[in-house]
Amino acid sequence: MTAPLRFYYDVVCPYAYLASLQIDGFAAARGLVVDRRPVLLGGLLRSFGAADDPNREMSRARARLTHADIRRQGALHGRQLAVPAAHPRRTVDAMRLIVATPEVRRTAVARALFEAYWEQGRDVTDRQVLAAIASAHDVDPATIDAPEIKAELRARTDEAAAAGVFGVPTFIHGDTRVWGQDRLVVLAHALGGPRIDPLRPVSGTWPPPVGPMRVQFFHDFASPFSYLAATQVADVCARAGATLEPMPMLLGALFRDIGTADVPLFEMHAAKQAWVRRDLDDWAAVWGVPVRFPTRFPIRTVLPLRVAIAEPAAAAPIYRAAWVLDEAIAEPDVLARVLDEAGLPGRALIERAAADDVKATLRHNTEHARELGVCGAPCFVVHCPGRSPAVLWGQDRIGMLAAMLTGFDLPD
Repeated sequence: MTAPLRFYYDVVCPYAYLASLQIDGFAAARGLVVDRRPVLLGGLLRSFGAADDPNREMSRARARLTHADIRRQGALHGRQLAVPAAHPRRTVDAMRLIVATPEVRRTAVARALFEAYWEQGRDVTDRQVLAAIASAHDVDPATIDAPEIKAELRARTDEAAAAGVFGVPTFIHGDTRVWGQDRLVVLAHALGGPRIDPLRPVSGTWPPPVGPMRVQFFHDFASPFSYLAATQVADVCARAGATLEPMPMLLGALFRDIGTADVPLFEMHAAKQAWVRRDLDDWAAVWGVPVRFPTRFPIRTVLPLRVAIAEPAAAAPIYRAAWVLDEAIAEPDVLARVLDEAGLPGRALIERAAADDVKATLRHNTEHARELGVCGAPCFVVHCPGRSPAVLWGQDRIGMLAAMLTGFDLPD
């Protein structure tokens, strides 16, 4: 018998809501049965030594982009999501209600709670709200307080943590574990069967673009996900007829400006660090490109970035040297050889990189990124007629970039 596809969720997470809308169709296309497992996200976070509310640790720039991303992800899936001012709300009672609901009606109750939280603006900490939802599905709201229900939710959360689940939504099938609704494309690749096109995450007919588009690509060779983005972004822009403007920037300087740790990976708990490493490999497999985490990390990138400003064609071989060949790109002799092997004048470019105008451009790019609200690398800033620039953060938002460039009107 085929193992079920386990789906861990908490209604406090908008991405878990979006995952809940997709998971049944995803599983059915692969002959799988979904095992929905309600848990407490706060309990999972505490189990791994993370803050109960990760939002408190976000820079303001990242918080703004996260809220915009929630609205955009909702729009891509036909939902109008809104982040409540009081987010994150305490969902322990809501999750107990789900656990207390008979299995045959549990999915419907979870859907009602997700909709109440993310679309209707209702307060799921309010017992009257919960009572109304419970009554609409023939559930006794008093069961929320039953000791056995409280114990079951704790046990479910503890079981998830023991299985390595540190966040929601998480999907587990056999030895495959994937975190994030935007990683269903990764899960599809791992499970085989029907492929999900990572550049077209939604179906339907989209209107034509409103006019000529321009994409600023903010990146740093220090970021492995910038490397992945760099392997795809030019083709995405070319297919949409958009102009691509590479914007090398100093990620560390940006982080210091906006109050983010110099190397966020080192601030993560061990389970999440391991996931980031695996996520890099998973996405490389999806895109069909090689990757190798370098033995020298973090990478010093001031010189390579200046070279990429002096000669944009140098970016691709530098990325390959750093993230495929494990070359010490911070060393001038090594960098010169990498450039020479790519058919570029290595020594001449390194000399050019020392020019004042090149240094000034790197500083300007970094400052401009901060002004635009960039919070990390890679970031894509989409400029189109009649709209404010739209900032998309992460190589995993290339599908969203493709949607925007081909006419999908995503909210700010």
